[in-house]
Amino acid sequence: MMAWEENPETRVVVAGKSLEYACFGPPPAQAPTLVLLHEGLGSVGLWRGFPRALSEATGMGVLAWSRAGYGRSDSISLPRPVDYMTREAMECTGPVLDAFGVQRAVLLGHSDGATIAAVYAGSVSDMRVRGLILLAPHFFVEDTGLEAIRQAGEAFAEGNLRDRLARHHDDPEAAFRGWHDVWVSPAFRDWDVADCIDHLRIPVLAIQGADDPYCSLAQIRELETRMYAPLETLIPEGCGHAPHLEATEDCLAGISDFCGRLNRLEASDVATG
Repeated sequence: MMAWEENPETRVVVAGKSLEYACFGPPPAQAPTLVLLHEGLGSVGLWRGFPRALSEATGMGVLAWSRAGYGRSDSISLPRPVDYMTREAMECTGPVLDAFGVQRAVLLGHSDGATIAAVYAGSVSDMRVRGLILLAPHFFVEDTGLEAIRQAGEAFAEGNLRDRLARHHDDPEAAFRGWHDVWVSPAFRDWDVADCIDHLRIPVLAIQGADDPYCSLAQIRELETRMYAPLETLIPEGCGHAPHLEATEDCLAGISDFCGRLNRLEASDVATG
């Protein structure tokens, strides 16, 4: 069992890769766990103070790790395959939960991480996963999002984005290219994983900034159209692609309420079972 620590000296090994991680709040034996899956350029450190604030707001434990190719985790070979998010969901998410002895989980993903969380929950019958929180999810490609990604490519090539990423990733080239180059490739134009929504049978909270340049509210409407399970949405005004950092208080309140209802429902089921 991996050590439940904020600054662990060890790493978790999944699919042959050594991955950095951090844990906050009570361990899985004492409380449900919020499991964080970061965005396409994210890492443990780039969640900033959000994991600790989440644990304080919800009373739950919080587990975050940097996927291979990000942060201080092992790097990867490029290019990534077009289905890299599905592969990450199917090959790595369950083993991470196993490694930490997670018993009751809510998956919280941002951007790519939200897609990975939704694909996992819609594809794997994992009774440990009791709910989903999707921040700026994407299920299909949009022209506006591709344009924002191309602009990020220009900033990486000609601006200071490479230097900024180097502060958070041991291999900034792999981190950036592993995301950007797949999204702008012709083969990715028809990428679509929205069918995972049809198989979701757990409550979902979807949060997206009203002014997100990377994905429009069409992604949220896809959830609204296809969801059979309970769905709640939160759309902070004046907010871009990172609602947990740009509208933190609104997000913490919405997530705390959502998790509180899930936990009360589970306690009630146990009491009457």
